[in-house]
Formats: sequence, C-alpha cells, structure tokens
Amino acid sequence: MRQTARTVEGEMMTSERVRRPVEPAPGMLMHPTADRQLAAEHWLLSTLKERDHARMEWQAHGVTLLPLGGLFSAVRLPQRLVLAVTGGTGPSAEADAFLSEAFTGGPVICDPKGRRYYALVPATMPVTWHQAVDDWRVVDVDCLGRDTYLGVPRVDLTTFDRRTYASYWSVPLPSMATLCAPLAVARLIAAGQHQLAEQDDDGEPA
Repeated sequence: MRQTARTVEGEMMTSERVRRPVEPAPGMLMHPTADRQLAAEHWLLSTLKERDHARMEWQAHGVTLLPLGGLFSAVRLPQRLVLAVTGGTGPSAEADAFLSEAFTGGPVICDPKGRRYYALVPATMPVTWHQAVDDWRVVDVDCLGRDTYLGVPRVDLTTFDRRTYASYWSVPLPSMATLCAPLAVARLIAAGQHQLAEQDDDGEPA
C-alpha cells in the first residue's frame, strides 16, 4: 500500500444509486436543494475510505480535511488577488456572485481567516498546468494536488459569517463532479495579476 505525506491546507463512490437521479413517488414532496447537497456531500466524502469521522467533524466544527488529487485538486488564490478583480475589502456576497459568474458555477471555498480562496479544479490540473503554476507562485497562487489535504466546509455553509469568519462555500458545489474550468481560473489569475501590478505602479497599499 502506497504511503503518502500529508500536507494540510486549511474509495471512489461507484454506487449507481447515488449517480442516478431521484425519481419522486406519487405524492412525494421533493426538496431539490437538499437533494443536491446530499449528493454533493456523498461525492466529497467518496474521497475517503472512512467517512464517519469526517461527518462528525462537519457537524462539530463545520469543516473537515479531505485529500486532494483523487477526485479533484484545488487552486489556492490569495484574497488580495481575488479582491483586486472582484472589488471590495473582504469576503462578500458581491465577490461570491462575481466568482460564480467567472467560473460559471464552478465550486469555490473561501477561508476568511486565512485570507484565501480555493477553486476546485480537475485532479489533473497540477500536472497539465505545471508551467503556469510555477509562474503563479510569485503572487502566492498554487495548485494543490496529491499528498495535500484541504479544509472543506460542510455543504450547507454557503454564506460569510462575520461573527466567526468560518470557512464557507463562496460558490457552492452545484452537483457531483462539477468543477471550475482551468482556463477560467487562469484568466482570473491573469486579471488579478494585472490589477495588482497597476495598484503597485500607482503606489496604492497592497
């Protein structure tokens, strides 16, 4: 069995029952949002062999660590770079809406305490975009894959809480296996780099 080093950042489920759309029985009241969230939870937890502990952490703390590089990877985006494009001074509904449009609904996690965003991307991105990733590191952007664990919020935490600054889904996971397109993420990074360069040239504070 291959051993892996664990770097913390902040069994594939093959059941046909999970992948198959739910068909309501006559007279059955459906809750589409709850169904999507349940499906998303199952998909996220399919990265683990033992899932009970992760569920308990979600209930107790609102976040659990999930391994990257299997079903998905994550691009770490500093808040400064994101806000250079979205505007504002911190996490907000407006920034969340902008990211949702920019990534066409691809999922994004916001870590307000760490001042970072994480765009969930295909698992292959750290390898296929390695040259770009090397260039992005100068602005504290990185693509996290195998041997890395990411703090993932419970699927129903979808708004910024100013009291706790807890991690939340800036853009909720819309459905199983729906991820941000690497090109869309690259475009936002390029736009952020451009805006930050202009701010530095103007002498504005970082």
